[in-house]
This record gives sequence, structure tokens and C-alpha cells, in this order.
Amino acid sequence: MGRAHEVRKVAMAKTAAAKAKLYSRYGKEIYLAAKAGGTDPDGNLALRRIIAKAKKEQVPADVIKRAVDKVKSGATEDYQEKTFEGYGPSGSTVIVKCLTDNINRTISQVRPAFTKSKAKLGNEGSVSYLYDTYSILTFKGLDEEQTLEALMEGEADCQEIETHEDGSIELTGAPTDLYKMKDAIEAACPNAEFDVEEIATTPQEYVSLEGEDMELFERLMNLLNACDDVDKIYHNVENYEGE
Repeated sequence: MGRAHEVRKVAMAKTAAAKAKLYSRYGKEIYLAAKAGGTDPDGNLALRRIIAKAKKEQVPADVIKRAVDKVKSGATEDYQEKTFEGYGPSGSTVIVKCLTDNINRTISQVRPAFTKSKAKLGNEGSVSYLYDTYSILTFKGLDEEQTLEALMEGEADCQEIETHEDGSIELTGAPTDLYKMKDAIEAACPNAEFDVEEIATTPQEYVSLEGEDMELFERLMNLLNACDDVDKIYHNVENYEGE
């Protein structure tokens, strides 16, 4: 019982930490969208979209409300994006995207994570050229021919269309075309069900790590995930099973 209890306790702690980080990220993004375009979702398309996405990921209503109310109250928080690129063991690479209101604090969190894991920070662009960034939209409600017609009608560009076995359609396009594609599909099929709606960043090549190399990489991931300012992490280690 003791061992099982400890395992459950650790698992619950990890889940709680992951939720807290998710809520924090959406709180910042909702705040920024509301600050930039107004606090009324009906008149702020960007805000409406990020709120819908947050609800889909089960972000509590009070988290969303607090972020919007913060703008209404006149509170000032100046968040900005900061990206770090670096190298882990045996050909592994990492891209760390942060959303922060204090760059110096963020650097003081991220740099030691690399140092303590025997990893190395690189210059801007030193790793990102090894990754592809694209938008991906997966939905149900139209077949492939209807989808093509909808995209043409909505003047939305799409690089690739794929029909899955379950009948869902997957669209791949440039990062800037995500919502153009979604708007075109919604115009043709208001009841379309969207399963995936994101800007994806994936490595062009993967590596596998073992032994001490994997231990060091896991340490790096754990330390980065513990940083409050870290928003998203991309890497090329195919056999890493962590978050």
C-alpha cells in the first residue's frame, strides 16, 4: 500500500503541475489577446478563438475570467515571447519558447537548466532551421471533395489534404493559414467538429537516446518544465516519453 500510495501521489503531483502550467499559459495568452483587441469576444476574433481553445482543453472558466478582468481593471502586464535554442546529448536539439514579463528572470531559469544537464545553448537560428513549422487542422463534417470546394470558395490556401480511416479530414498549410482554412470550413459546414487546430513544429530528423544520454535529456526536460515562463518545448528525441 505504501509504495502504491507514493506512486499515485507522484502521478497526481505531476498532473497538478501540468494543469497549473496549462492554465498559466492560457491566462497569459487570453490576457494578451484581450489587451490587444478588446475584452469582448464578439468583437475580438483572436480572443474568441483562444477562449474556445482554452475551453476545449478544459481550462476553468474562472481562469479565463480572471485574465479578461485583469485587462478590464487596467492592470498592466507586458508579456513578450523569448525563444531559446540549444543542443542536448548525442545530436539531440531543443527549442524552448517562453512567454514572460521579465526576460532576465527567464534567462536565469533557462540557462541553468541547460548547464545542469550538460547541454549547450546556441544562437538564435542555430537549431530552428532543422525544424518545420506548419498549421494542422483536423475535422469531421465534409468529405475531401467538399473540403476542396470550401477552401476554394473561402480563398484559403492548403498545402496538403488527407482523409483518415475514420472519415476525418486533415489539412496542412502555412502557419499563417490556420484560421483562413478553419473559417472556410466553418462557412461551408457550420457544424464541423474540429479535433486538432494548432501550429505544429516538428524536427526534420529524429534521434534516439539511451543510458546516461537519456538521463541527461530527461533532466533537461524536467528542469525546463519546472520554469514558470516556459510555454512550449520542441525537441527531436523520438523515444522520450515525458511531457
